[in-house]
Order: sequence, then structure tokens, then C-alpha cells
Amino acid sequence: MAKPHALLIFSRHGESQWNVDNRFTGWVDVDLSEKGVGEGKNAGELIKADGHQIDVAYTSYLKRAIKTCNLALEAADQLHVPVAKTWRLNERMYGGLTGLDKKETVVKHGADQVLTWRRSFDIPPPPIDADSEFNPAKEAKYKDLDKADIPATECLKDTIARVMPYWESEIQPQLKAGKTVFVAAHGNSIRAIVKYIEGIADDVIPGLEIPTGTPLVYALDADLKPIPCELAVAPLKFGRYLGDAEKIKAAAEAVKNQTKVG
Repeated sequence: MAKPHALLIFSRHGESQWNVDNRFTGWVDVDLSEKGVGEGKNAGELIKADGHQIDVAYTSYLKRAIKTCNLALEAADQLHVPVAKTWRLNERMYGGLTGLDKKETVVKHGADQVLTWRRSFDIPPPPIDADSEFNPAKEAKYKDLDKADIPATECLKDTIARVMPYWESEIQPQLKAGKTVFVAAHGNSIRAIVKYIEGIADDVIPGLEIPTGTPLVYALDADLKPIPCELAVAPLKFGRYLGDAEKIKAAAEAVKNQTKVG
């Protein structure tokens, strides 16, 4: 195989405290769990073991992703790498579901409705109440944002529309320059970019489960086209996860089953 022009490495943040509590998190700035801290370090160890030297890193405004980024860079012995933070890489905004227990939400609204909210491409949950304690419009970290840019709810389609301008203006040029780029973000903001790179259909992408703290590596040619990888796991054709394949599969299943009741 020809040497790739650039490398793109994703890592979803490590397990957060609300992952443990099985609550819809979205833009709420929840910290990593103890296990999540370990996952962040492990991501960096896997990057180091695979021999990658990162040139630049990107993360969101949310501490679970920022800390995962820092933990991974430290474990890879690459804490010197410049890191850019952007609200555009935040997790999807879960609107009125924010803070709710996922299983209780199923009991209240029914499994089909919750599955639609979680995994539909273009149907968002109800908007968050303006006076909700979880409304990001109240947070100092977004004070410089245009109020119209702070979502009250989002479906995956909305998240993609938020993420991709940043991908095009900031991340793509680094890859064009032949750099190795690390993106430590969230399940849905990573899904947005992976959908674009892989050309995954609208009805398939919501079901792509991205396990926490597991690096996903793309080799790109000079036109930023992904190079096929025989280690890719469907529906991926180009990206390969670093680490134990069976553990990765089990972690993805665990995410899928968060709303199972009984």
C-alpha cells in the first residue's frame, strides 16, 4: 500500500459519569468517570503503540472530551501538541431529553419513540425548556456565541450541519498539508465526519456505534480520499479501530443497549 498523505485519528471521549448513570447528556458538561479516565489514557497508549506522531488536535468545549484529549496526548508522550477547542465539535444537543434517565424515558414515552429520538437521522427530540438548569444558553462558555447558534434540540442531521463547516475550514486544511490530526470528540460529532468520509447513507449512520476511548484511524490520500482498510468493521470500509476487536464490539453493543428495559 502506498504511504498515506495524511492520517486522521478519532477518539470518542472516555466513559462519563452520566454514561454510568445512563442519562441523556448532550451539551451538559459532565466529567469523566474513573473508568473514563482509564479509557482516555488507553487511547493514547494505543496511538503510541501504533507509532503515530500527532501534529495537531481538536476537541469540543466539553470537559469529558477535553480531558480525554489531554489524557491521550499525555499517554502518547505528546502533550506538546497544539489543541484547538470548538463548540462545533460538541455532542448532539438532546433538547428536552437532557438529564433524563434513558430507561425511565422509555417507560414514559415508549421504546419506539425514544429509539426515533436517539437514532432517527432527522427527527429531533422536543426542545429544552428555556429555564432548564441544563440549557447551555445560560453558560459562560457560550457567552460569545450568537444566540441563534446555541441549539435548543438537535437531530443527527442538525449536528452534521453544525460540525461540517469547522471540518471544512479548519481540519481539512491540516490534512491537505499532510499532517496527522487527532480529533477527541463525541459519538455524534464523530459520526458527522465519518458519514462524510465513508459515504454512509442517512438511514445507516444513526446506527453506527462508536465505542468510548477507542482510536479510529483513517489513512487519506492527497485528495483526502480514504484508503480502503481490510481491518475496517462494517459499516466502515476505511477506518480501523486500534485495540482488541472483540472488546471494541462488546463496547459498541453496550452503547446500543442503553435503553433496553427489562
